[in-house]
Amino acid sequence: MRHYFLLFSLLLAKPILAQKNETHFIDSNKKSIYHYGNDSDWYLKNIPFFEISDQEIEDVYYYRWEVYKAHLRNIGDYGYVVTEFLNAMSWDHKPYNTLNAATVFHIHEGRWLKDRLYMNNYIDFMYQHGGNNRRYTESIADATYANYMINRDKDFIVKQLPSMMKIDADWQDHYDASKKLYFVEPVMDATENTISSIDASGGTDGFTGGDGFRPSINSYMYANALAISKIALLKGDQKLAEKYQQKALEQKQNFQDNLWNPTLGHFTDRFKVNNDFVKYWDFIRGRELVGFVPWVYNLPDDTEKYNSAWSRLRSPKNFGGTFGLRTVEPSYQYYMEQYRFGPNGTKECQWNGPSWPYQTTQVLLGMANLLNNYNQKEISKKDYWEILKQYADQHYKEGKLNILENYYPDQKGAIADFDQRSEHYNHSEFNDLIITGLCGIRPSEGNKLEINPLVTENVKYFCLENIRYHNQNLTILYDATGNRYKKGKGLSVYVDGKMVLKPSFLGKKVINLSNSVEIDQPSKSEINLAVNIKGKDFPKVMTSNSDATVLNQLNDGRIWYFDNVRNYYETKIFAGKENWIEIDFGTTKEFHKMVLSVLDTPDNKFTEQTFKIAIPDENKQWRIISSFSKLKTNTANQISFDLVKSSKIRLLIESEIPESVLKIGEIEVY
Repeated sequence: MRHYFLLFSLLLAKPILAQKNETHFIDSNKKSIYHYGNDSDWYLKNIPFFEISDQEIEDVYYYRWEVYKAHLRNIGDYGYVVTEFLNAMSWDHKPYNTLNAATVFHIHEGRWLKDRLYMNNYIDFMYQHGGNNRRYTESIADATYANYMINRDKDFIVKQLPSMMKIDADWQDHYDASKKLYFVEPVMDATENTISSIDASGGTDGFTGGDGFRPSINSYMYANALAISKIALLKGDQKLAEKYQQKALEQKQNFQDNLWNPTLGHFTDRFKVNNDFVKYWDFIRGRELVGFVPWVYNLPDDTEKYNSAWSRLRSPKNFGGTFGLRTVEPSYQYYMEQYRFGPNGTKECQWNGPSWPYQTTQVLLGMANLLNNYNQKEISKKDYWEILKQYADQHYKEGKLNILENYYPDQKGAIADFDQRSEHYNHSEFNDLIITGLCGIRPSEGNKLEINPLVTENVKYFCLENIRYHNQNLTILYDATGNRYKKGKGLSVYVDGKMVLKPSFLGKKVINLSNSVEIDQPSKSEINLAVNIKGKDFPKVMTSNSDATVLNQLNDGRIWYFDNVRNYYETKIFAGKENWIEIDFGTTKEFHKMVLSVLDTPDNKFTEQTFKIAIPDENKQWRIISSFSKLKTNTANQISFDLVKSSKIRLLIESEIPESVLKIGEIEVY
């Protein structure tokens, strides 16, 4: 039998090979350890490192990667998905606990991870395994194409085309052929209690009802059709590409002709519903933040008429709240009227004024497009920076990083703040905004890369380092004085470690990249044999401790180290007593390693104990196959051993300490 060994690293999957030709302006090891402690290895292998003269923006950037990783759930055969809530919700997609409402943001963020395994798994889940169940409106085809523009894996995206077309066709059940527009109930648009739903209820409710022709769903369907057209071209199907391009163009024209409200000077809903309170095809009576969503997809024509809508974004009388963007203007009759309450009177989620990271994300995406692709004078880089800063401020609760569901726009603090639900909410994006907006990387299909940082004099320096783009390492460096990095004053760009743009003034730059035909390959996918996302049947967890109330948290595919959201099994370990945790697979499996994630305890005495891994022999006696000690906390410890076959596996804990506490977040077996 070969020597057993213990590797201390968090390996959600085997990392890609270390990339060569990098720059080293940032001490990534130091930053990773500072932000992630023992868990730093995964981030070193996966995220683009970033620093900026604004400490808050930088801290939120690294926090959001921690949030993102916490929401990567291993669901077994299908690999990894990205969740919205850390814990399961009654309305999510069972048993995976996914929701498709924010999938677009998940893909936008995840496309920048160096290991493509996570997004490949997630997109496959959406299109090959029923993950996109249309619970909410979506533009996932567009986001999938945005992912393609980073890695250029043609075969992978073309594989999704049939499913994309089917889902696009399925949305015809929300299409009014007489108006040639899509409609949706606001709650299905992930925006309950909007103007249309409240007014359709006569001002008494608004959680459901209020079907309308909304700027959101019609923009999403335009974007998806355009993405399908482009993917059809990648496949070489010119006829199909032209069909969907024509569909997108017609959608755009019908949208502009019918959802621009000339009285309000804004894109607004029209009512689909017809009842005693509202009439079919009437415009709603107020402006909503959702009216800026079309610019996320560069949908509106570049005209003064449409661009003028942005003049109200920052106005205190309109959307410009002191602490966040309002979803509805304060002139609306039922602005901030609270209709829904949770346990203990906690205010529930509504969209009649509260500031939402979800739509703030959409506004910032639209602003970046406006500043890059439109001739307008309504929005400046200063506006972009100040809204980004306002958004970053919302990530703090009582001085600690913790993004919640929604916020008061005119006073500091969250509205919907539910224990074990709202914490570290993955319903928006931030890091993609930093990469594509603030730092200015504007992805495209071709070999010409446009870079246009949206920074003002508030930013003295920034570095976005070794980001993977078209199979190359890209570094963007800005140094206002030249004193920070000693490479010159201004903006410079490096590709595979070599300077390709000498320091120059800020502004739009075009970089010629090599025409690489290679693509970054994802790491090898291994199936976690221990995971049980249903919480019943097999694999089954048993322990020597009689407390079995949270046993499924040992193998539910979730791993995080936030101390304010529980996801671990806690037990006391006594000297001289048999302590064990067993996984019964229900059938014989073949495996060669265990991955053990343990959490900090007040004294961490358990790290001094001896751990053993055992399987039953032919006489049903437990045979030791590995022994180890000195576990690292708040990370995953990988224990490899010779390949074995068994229907069960046990973790044995032996202690000479009279009493200690052990917290295990997850046990994985491969």
